[in-house]
Amino acid sequence: MAQKRDYYEILAVSRNAGEDEIKKAYRKLAMQHHPDRNPGDKASEERFKEASEAYQVLCDPERRAQYDRFGHAAFQQGGGFDFSGAGFEDIFSDIFGDFFGTGRGRGRSRARRGEDLRYDLDIKFEDAIFGTETVINIPRLATCETCNGKGTKDGAARDTCSACRGTGQMRFQQGFFTIAKTCGQCNGQGSVIKDPCRTCGGNGAVQRTQALNVKVPAGIDTGSRLKLRGEGEAGLNGAPAGDLYIVMNVEAHSLFTRHENDIVCEVPISFPQAALGAEIDVPTLEGKVKMKIPHGTQSGGIFRLKGKGAPDLRSGHRGDQLVRVLIETPRKLTGRQRELLEEFARNGGEEVSPLTKGFFDKVKEMFG
Repeated sequence: MAQKRDYYEILAVSRNAGEDEIKKAYRKLAMQHHPDRNPGDKASEERFKEASEAYQVLCDPERRAQYDRFGHAAFQQGGGFDFSGAGFEDIFSDIFGDFFGTGRGRGRSRARRGEDLRYDLDIKFEDAIFGTETVINIPRLATCETCNGKGTKDGAARDTCSACRGTGQMRFQQGFFTIAKTCGQCNGQGSVIKDPCRTCGGNGAVQRTQALNVKVPAGIDTGSRLKLRGEGEAGLNGAPAGDLYIVMNVEAHSLFTRHENDIVCEVPISFPQAALGAEIDVPTLEGKVKMKIPHGTQSGGIFRLKGKGAPDLRSGHRGDQLVRVLIETPRKLTGRQRELLEEFARNGGEEVSPLTKGFFDKVKEMFG
């Protein structure tokens, strides 16, 4: 008879290995050599049995102590191991759970967390900057109040499944160990509803539209999400409800655009205002403010109004408003206006048009 290999050697762990390390090593070997993954491979089947035997000893503190003291001789009197008994099934279930359909604890109705929901909320530009409060209507599954989510008439207890006798599993023998599969009659819940609730039809939940009050924080932007815990669909069998995610869509504004926490506004000014300087009214989200335009301002120039932007969601610190001025060229001129502009052009020189001179100097330098 071939001599048995050392259990620690089989699992490739040290003699002082902890329970988690031993379990991890066994799982790796069992996944590799499981008969379902290697049908007809006798060598893999033997390796699987060998690893399972080693794990059955080393995972039990009392058996491990006996093995450490006496080696394989500690178990020879009992005639070896029985891999079809409940002990091995428990070990295999603890390690693999539902992976091979042998998970324990399926014998009762399984709780299932409710589904998360998404709601796209359109808000005005001003409301995104300063915050607002609104009411939304959410269609969702809610716990049935008639049966308190049990699905049975008047909330009575569910009946034990006759096929699996409440275990949620159907077991059958395959080779040297037992395989368990989900019971098809109760879908693994271990119980069935013979007299369903008339309100929800046995589902434990009903479709309802819920009005929710939503506080939109100041400074929110398009794509931002608000999470309302427990406001999703109802969970089953006592499980918690899902969450509601509100995704923001900020409507465009006729005057303002947003760049991070700064607000940008384009303001037209006349040529005389740009050339001579002026004080103009500039719109902000909080009303008009006076802003000075220095003489010689160029089209596209940007001026900053401190603290007139959007607040930061975390710090609350407000950004600025950036005012971009655009010099407007008149399309219709009176005779007198035309005369004055022509005179201005005749008397003009490089000193009044430095940008023009600079541009054409560069063109001349480039093309000769």
